[in-house]
Amino acid sequence: MSTTPPAAYRPTDRTVPTRSRERASYDREVVHSVLDAGYVCHLGFVRDGRPVVLPTLYARVGEQVYVHGSTGSRPLRTAGRAEDAGLPVCLTVTHVDGLVLARSAFHHSINYRSAMLHGDAYAVTDHDERTMALDAIVDHIVPGRADDSRRANAKELAKTAVLRLAIEEVSVKTRTGGPGDEPEDLELPYWTGVVPVAPVYGAPVPADDLAPGVEPPGYLPAG
Repeated sequence: MSTTPPAAYRPTDRTVPTRSRERASYDREVVHSVLDAGYVCHLGFVRDGRPVVLPTLYARVGEQVYVHGSTGSRPLRTAGRAEDAGLPVCLTVTHVDGLVLARSAFHHSINYRSAMLHGDAYAVTDHDERTMALDAIVDHIVPGRADDSRRANAKELAKTAVLRLAIEEVSVKTRTGGPGDEPEDLELPYWTGVVPVAPVYGAPVPADDLAPGVEPPGYLPAG
């Protein structure tokens, strides 16, 4: 019998911010939207007693986030199997939506959306799940690309590792709106406002060795 997941994730000590708590959200759709809009996540973990943060590609599939990398990568080597304790990680995805220019240097800021996940990451060893995860990562970058490219062969798969992190302990923090200047600064003669920031996709640039007559697929942005 299937059950509908709650509309929001449960806040924890690690997901409740110490400042600006009103900017935090645990809404499931908001969390998913921030994750789905990104390309690169930052995976944080502890190695030899020191913090390490790695940027890498990822994809969300339901209530799981999959991260891929080389089997020579330290976190991917040390991540536990399902029957083990797993690798404690913190995964973040951040979008910058605007530069907030205030009259005072102190109140300059950015408008942003940021998701932060805590949990234990596990190495994906099942062949079918690994294939699904790698397809999802390719399609997360360009939807439709996984079926329009050669999938990894056995040698390439041997060099590729995949981590799975459940979306359970998570929050999103956002900032929107204009500057928050002090009342005594409102008459200062400095321009103030927001400079919007958004990704721009250019026209596809073909590879130098692309065979003549091969046109860009329809799923690519027109630029």
